[in-house]
Amino acid sequence: MSTPIALVTGASRGLGKNTALHLARQGSDLILTYRSGAAEAQDLVKQIEALGRRAVALPLDAADSASFAAFAASVAAALRTTWQRDRFDHLVNNAGTGLDASFADTTEAQFDAMMNIHLKGPFFLTQALLPLLADGGRIVNISTGLARFTRPGKAAYASMKGGIEVLTRYLAKELGPRGIAVNVVAPGAIETDFGGGVVRDNPQVNKMVASQTAMGRVGLPDDIGGAISMLLQPGNRWITGQRIEASGGMFL
Repeated sequence: MSTPIALVTGASRGLGKNTALHLARQGSDLILTYRSGAAEAQDLVKQIEALGRRAVALPLDAADSASFAAFAASVAAALRTTWQRDRFDHLVNNAGTGLDASFADTTEAQFDAMMNIHLKGPFFLTQALLPLLADGGRIVNISTGLARFTRPGKAAYASMKGGIEVLTRYLAKELGPRGIAVNVVAPGAIETDFGGGVVRDNPQVNKMVASQTAMGRVGLPDDIGGAISMLLQPGNRWITGQRIEASGGMFL
């Protein structure tokens, strides 16, 4: 059986980086994307290679759908050059940014930015990569706990994530004939630099979040990277069309 190849968007830092390392430790090779963190992405390539796996890093603006055809061509070239293959196995649509703005104050430009990276981007990037995704492969999209519970200031961001949850079910249905399983992971509040690092760096916010989780603590990147990589393991081939919330039991 050939080594699985996973493509993880937004992998130069945060949850994408953690996911890539989890997958490498579990035996996957990686195609990593970055938007501005080229040095960080190359450092991650070295870390993955130190684990005995192969990896390449490719630039991608996940909000720029006009660039996706060229990106797919670069993925095809990387597959041929690095692996002598024409397909990869797993796609993790992770790239994203946050927004903290009340519904009343959200601008159309902010709304469009959220839509482009969190909904339109995964929709058309997945479409562009479908010819390169192996039959029997997997897709994991990333949502948020905020699509289930609500916090003021997250209307635009969470609305797009609600859309990605619906899209996940449609992809599972339409790609099922190819044996491709599609699921969505919805993280709760995690200690990363996402959203300016407020959960990680603000003690009051950290304490408040911890008090609202069944597990009594804030999430860590390892909690999410582990959940995503779990869905890509061989034993989970029968799970598809599901929303997996990894929030430590927030607001139960």
